[in-house]
Amino acid sequence: MRTRPTLAWEPTGGLPPASTDLSGVVEAVRAGGITVLSGAGLSTDSGIPDYRGEHGSLRRHTPMTYQEFVGGEPARRRYWARGQLGWRAMTRARPNAGHRAVTALGEAGLVTGVITQNVDGLHRSAGAADIVELHGSLSRVVCLDCGHLSARTELDHRLREANPGFEEAAEDHRAARVNPDGDVELPEEAVRAFRVVACAACGTGVLKPDVVFFGENVPPERVEACGRLVARAATLLVLGSSLTVMSGLRFVRQADRSGIPVLIVNQGPTRGDRWAAQRVDLPLGQALPALVAQACS
Repeated sequence: MRTRPTLAWEPTGGLPPASTDLSGVVEAVRAGGITVLSGAGLSTDSGIPDYRGEHGSLRRHTPMTYQEFVGGEPARRRYWARGQLGWRAMTRARPNAGHRAVTALGEAGLVTGVITQNVDGLHRSAGAADIVELHGSLSRVVCLDCGHLSARTELDHRLREANPGFEEAAEDHRAARVNPDGDVELPEEAVRAFRVVACAACGTGVLKPDVVFFGENVPPERVEACGRLVARAATLLVLGSSLTVMSGLRFVRQADRSGIPVLIVNQGPTRGDRWAAQRVDLPLGQALPALVAQACS
């Protein structure tokens, strides 16, 4: 059974007020045993927009759903054409101060696991350990027929060979803003002639980025791995996520049921605020380096 995609959430009354005081978060992190749950807000300083913030991509872009992708060749052609330019932008993105702060807290023995909803690979690039990429990674491609996994760099080479001149023709759109799912807006005329390639392993299979699309379920073994990280945590620290989709919110609810404190650092209210001991409303690029300085002193 596929989940229905949740693209929006509107806060209701009765949510606890936010704070700009980091002291409670510092105290919890200093005690150790932290599991981090990170979202798109952590990558905005790397040039990748979030989904739902003030300048979030959902204000101008509706992500392709799993059902659309598997539903026909035109949708897949549109995805891979737009993703061909988006992939370039994603590979240019570099970890920011927030990613480096999470890594530093891990190296200090205070963060013992990271669950990220992001598919950009920036936690890994920053050197963080014990990461579960909840929604997968754009760096991998999976065949929906034979299950073969391959590197996105390999597919990039094949798509460029199959579409000579495409990137030059789309040059006017190269500066378009990349979305969190690696997509870049392109007009229909720019994608109409794009050729999609089949799986190199089986010869005929449909290729999909190894990420969880809206409307697709997270693999159960991945959910279980995240659940184990939460179960052994002293505190669950949410960074840069509105927690709109259940795939991330479920871990906040799990922590609450188990009596594990939940702390949230995010600009704007989240769907998990009612279960949080505290939400700190500060930019992550400001809050996380300060958190490292104070918790590790």
